[in-house]
Amino acid sequence: MVINTNIAASDAATLLQQNTAMLSNSLAQLSSGSKITSPADDPAGLAESMKLNAQMSNIDGATNNVTDAISFSQTQDGYAQQVSSALTRMSELSVLAQDVTKTTSDRALYQQEYSALGSYVTDVATKSFNGVSLFDGTTLEVTTDGAGDTFGMAGINLGGASYTTATADDITSISGAQKALTDVTAAIAQLASDRATIGTNEESLGYYNNQLSALQNNLSAANSQISDVDVAQESTQYAKYNVLVQSGTAMLAQANTLPQSVLKLLS
Repeated sequence: MVINTNIAASDAATLLQQNTAMLSNSLAQLSSGSKITSPADDPAGLAESMKLNAQMSNIDGATNNVTDAISFSQTQDGYAQQVSSALTRMSELSVLAQDVTKTTSDRALYQQEYSALGSYVTDVATKSFNGVSLFDGTTLEVTTDGAGDTFGMAGINLGGASYTTATADDITSISGAQKALTDVTAAIAQLASDRATIGTNEESLGYYNNQLSALQNNLSAANSQISDVDVAQESTQYAKYNVLVQSGTAMLAQANTLPQSVLKLLS
């Protein structure tokens, strides 16, 4: 029996220290919801989780870009619908102006409305979305993923010859009205093609948006497997280490009393 070195107490203290560290780690994981509360918990997992988080952030940015591009296209089509209504009315006026029973004064009234509608179409061609022209015909490159790949969103040009020719026509004469009808018909055909282009842009962007949503969900699930704590499993570990710490504390107290038995030999 020795006094200076209490082997039992040292062993108990070492085990108590280890179990206390495990209990603290378990408590940190349960309180944070993360399996990785320090780099030492899972160095490789931490590195992979950081990469996944960065990729998910990039996808968030791409999703915002695609969503804004969809809004851009929807705004284009909203204006295009009104232009379609204006051109349809201009076409009707050009037919009415060809009526041989109408006087020059009657045609002048038709021309007044025709010019007003033409001015509206011309004005729409200057509209913009957050400072970006809606109808200058420029193809816009939309970022569609976290790697920086792009989709070329075909531009629409309401300032093209098909439109400017129709809006500049004069229907104060029958011959002028006949020409206007031909020009407006061509403008309507061009607008139909342009709206189809807008629809194609929206459809393609919608696919990209759905693709990004699916990818984001899959990456989140993968990151969850690495970094999120299984509460059911970890709570079991917490209960285990909690008991071990309590019992270890009690045994350490007992081990510290062992040297006192030496006194019985000396008495």
